[in-house]
Amino acid sequence: MAVERVDKLPGRVRAGRLVVPSCIVEKFIMRVLHTMLRVGDLERSIRFYTEVLGMRLLRRHDYPDGKFTLAFVGYGPESNEAVIELTYNYGVDHYDLGSGFGHIALEVDDAAVACAGIRQRGGKVVREAGPMKHGTTVIAFAEDPDGYRIELIQKKAPV
Repeated sequence: MAVERVDKLPGRVRAGRLVVPSCIVEKFIMRVLHTMLRVGDLERSIRFYTEVLGMRLLRRHDYPDGKFTLAFVGYGPESNEAVIELTYNYGVDHYDLGSGFGHIALEVDDAAVACAGIRQRGGKVVREAGPMKHGTTVIAFAEDPDGYRIELIQKKAPV
């Protein structure tokens, strides 16, 4: 159903269009809830995101009739933070990543220290910490067990 913006109040349907007052449209707020990644080995991925990147397993649910399991990981509660949804489809142990997806970005205090910690905990660093090309922001990249890239962006010093 399409939304029609009007400057008067009633919220009613008119000819297949929802009439919404402009004061409500202007205050319409959204937030990112999660990013979904399909994974080939759910336990391996949960270990990577929790043990290597320090996230917490927030919830997990198996859907046997649908032949998939979902696990949500993140740094804080889903009510306040965007999280990562790890989706395991029964019997699928590998995905072609394609060229459309780029990476997940995490802010870190020190990118070099973060790389060292990831490596120490068994993770794979694929780009060492250093300034980004054509800029000064310090970044690094790690890779999860399925090949998804995780960008580490160093916090900028307060000005």
